[in-house]
Amino acid sequence: MTGAPRSDDNLAHALAASAIEILAHLVAFDTTSSASNLALIDYVEAYLKAHGVASRRIANADGSKANLLATIGPADARGLVLSGHTDVVPVEGQPWSHDPFTLVKDEGRLYGRGTADMKSFIALALAAVPYLTPRMMTRPVHLAFSYDEEIGCLGAPDLIDALVAEGRRPVAAIVGEPTEMAIINSHKGIHLYEVVVTGREAHSSLVHEGVSANMVAIDILGVLGRIAESERAYHRDARFDPPWSTLTVGTIRGGTAANILARECRFTFDLRTVPDRDVGGVLAPFWAAIEEARARLKDEGEETGITVRTIAEVPPLRREEEGAAERLAAMLSEAAAPAGAVSYGAEAGQFQTAGMSTVICGPGSIVQAHRPDEYIEIAQIEAGARFMSRLIAMTHAE
Repeated sequence: MTGAPRSDDNLAHALAASAIEILAHLVAFDTTSSASNLALIDYVEAYLKAHGVASRRIANADGSKANLLATIGPADARGLVLSGHTDVVPVEGQPWSHDPFTLVKDEGRLYGRGTADMKSFIALALAAVPYLTPRMMTRPVHLAFSYDEEIGCLGAPDLIDALVAEGRRPVAAIVGEPTEMAIINSHKGIHLYEVVVTGREAHSSLVHEGVSANMVAIDILGVLGRIAESERAYHRDARFDPPWSTLTVGTIRGGTAANILARECRFTFDLRTVPDRDVGGVLAPFWAAIEEARARLKDEGEETGITVRTIAEVPPLRREEEGAAERLAAMLSEAAAPAGAVSYGAEAGQFQTAGMSTVICGPGSIVQAHRPDEYIEIAQIEAGARFMSRLIAMTHAE
């Protein structure tokens, strides 16, 4: 994939119009991560079939959700992955001005849950399908749509495994998270854990008769706080905002009454690491505190203890020297600034870990994601359409 193709203005206009029409359908599906995405997958599957494109579902364990994988063009050539997640964050408790699952156009903006994050990229990729002619393509385009990105990038590993198992070795992967079509070559890693401390209930005046799970948890939480302070003070990467690895405790639940020693305390914490930080090293004091607490609880009886569950582990996206994906995205996009870095995590690190050169580049602003009245500027749809127009020209070039 060499040479910088020009965008066909007429094609780009048609792609933008088609993408908006498709986006209206995609937004109408409530694909909140707690719900199924199968209705949306049915729609995309039927759309692809109508254009002569076969697709493959990769379902989750209970069959309630699915990834979708499709290849357009010569299967024996190395091509490009266009990746997007189908799930969205909840709307409950947010003061929306209209139905979040109905696309609303107003003053150059398209409102609806998922418009920014990230159904617009999926709509643009689908809009390009009728213009991708397999017999004329020199490189394939792989469409890879996942589930459960918003709750830990849970669907992407099976999707990537399926792509690799089919013998596909793409030159590059572009993950279309909202970047306002800027190129992102680095993101932080995500490490999400749940800790459950089990003590023994007793009257609060008889502390020697029981074990307060809350008090044990406090010691561990103190260690996590010191880790967070240390990372902020000593380990920085100026490309990120904030430029350090962050650690936050998201939820804490423990105890039933003020005068009862808590039988259970559970909490979750979220670690976002800059790419050059070793997770094992960052969390070494935490694991030491866990083992110390377990040793103390061992003498209190078999019913006491501590468990640590990994909820999500998403590798960071690391900047590549002379990366194929970054070169390709630079040719397809209108990005003028050098590639940057973002502090959120994404599936891009998972594609890269599987051996694919990867960047993030997509329409819309992350500032609008997850908020009430989420929207995307129509100008961003148009910029994405020009990107797809160049991609179509590139894949059909001699």
